[in-house]
Amino acid sequence: MQKKNTAPLCENCEYYDYDEQYEMYICTQNMDEDEMSRFLHAGYRQCPYFKFYDEYKSVQKQN
Repeated sequence: MQKKNTAPLCENCEYYDYDEQYEMYICTQNMDEDEMSRFLHAGYRQCPYFKFYDEYKSVQKQN
C-alpha cells in the first residue's frame, strides 16, 4: 500500500509570493545560506517552514 503524500502545497503557503523581477512565484521565507542548503538537500516530505495562508483571516483583521 502506497502512503498518501500529505505534504502541503506551496500554493497554500503564506511565504509563496509572485516576484515581478523574476516573473515567477518563489518562496519568500527568510533563510540564511546554511538553512537553504539543508532545506534543498534534506529531501523533506513536508516543508518545515510551511504556514497556511488564510486570506479570509487577513480580511477579518481589516474590518
